[in-house]
Amino acid sequence: MDFVSDSLADGRTFRALAIVDHYTRQCLALEVDLSLPGTRTLRVLEQLAEERGLPEAVRVDNGPEFLCETVRRWCEHKHLHLDYIQPGRPMQNGHIESFNGKLRDECLNTHWFTSLRQTRSTIEYWRRDYNQVRPHSALGYATPNEFAQTSSVCFAVESFITRLQNPIKATLTGSLSETLTEFRSRV
Repeated sequence: MDFVSDSLADGRTFRALAIVDHYTRQCLALEVDLSLPGTRTLRVLEQLAEERGLPEAVRVDNGPEFLCETVRRWCEHKHLHLDYIQPGRPMQNGHIESFNGKLRDECLNTHWFTSLRQTRSTIEYWRRDYNQVRPHSALGYATPNEFAQTSSVCFAVESFITRLQNPIKATLTGSLSETLTEFRSRV
């Protein structure tokens, strides 16, 4: 998680909260506004938690939005570890820094933003292209969405096979028919 800043044509500064999944490289959120305080960051995290669940940890810098008491308490309550990088060492969060560089080079530096509405629309279009169209060499030239889909199917198959190999455990954690139904819904 990190922030990127830029300016509208009228000189007002806007910020974008970028949240990128370290494993799949999916950009899960690019929240854009003139101000993004800690409470707004939490709103985005709450929405992601409802859609996907939360990871065990999130790597962040030492920005005020991540250091504020509200964010820290929320993360403690949700058992989400904030993994702070050392001050002045942005490459300790290299994946998000790389993502931010792509966002800046391919989107922010190539557009003249005249309104916040146009900015949000343009950045969301870029985010979708990044996730759905652009292959990544680190993902075997799959798009982040393709890689995430393949990974979830592989996980479902591994879980299914594990339950088949250990039927006693399968009956303790759910019936075999429930496992098959779950597997079919994921494929």
